[in-house]
Amino acid sequence: MKLINWQSTKNTIKDITEAAIIKAVQNDYHALTMTNAIPIQLVYFIQFMLEDIRVTFRHDLNLDLGGVFIDAKDGDISMIPRWLAKVLNRNGVLDIQDIDVSSYVSRSLNRERIARPHDLSGIDPDFYIRLKDHLEASSEDDRERLSVSLNSFIASRLEKIAKLAAASPLSPEVKEKLSAEEYELYLVMHRNTDSFKQTVLNKYG
Repeated sequence: MKLINWQSTKNTIKDITEAAIIKAVQNDYHALTMTNAIPIQLVYFIQFMLEDIRVTFRHDLNLDLGGVFIDAKDGDISMIPRWLAKVLNRNGVLDIQDIDVSSYVSRSLNRERIARPHDLSGIDPDFYIRLKDHLEASSEDDRERLSVSLNSFIASRLEKIAKLAAASPLSPEVKEKLSAEEYELYLVMHRNTDSFKQTVLNKYG
């Protein structure tokens, strides 16, 4: 068993870990802002990073960080916040045993593929956040294979959302089927199409 003396370097590890977390959050927030992402997406991203996930420790670890207390032995299985699991995984301290995201994504793509032309399949509010995390962890070959299906998936949903938004305000039934990003997109599309209709049909100002 390989033992790392975490206790003697706890302050250093804490500083490095906190810096890595802050940098990661800043990078993600910057990416969201640069792509005109909506604030609600950041809310779901934070919730996603705070989720507890299953991990298996490769080394003994005793750590007190930001209210998270870990006292684990090599081989122990535990549940810790995703943000911390990612930092420790990058440093070789543990392995992440997350849910089968590949199957989760495939099921969502298949539901949309077999849905009727005018029907939206339901996806989770944080679907695209989980998808992005999955793609970042995948190999280049896997990302390329998935990109074809994703392009069809996104094009299908955009077409349906555009038609629904042009026809009527967002209903509770449709809202339940949308991701956080799609929800905001629907509102923008409906507002703009409604404004366009009023402009072209109002002959007398």
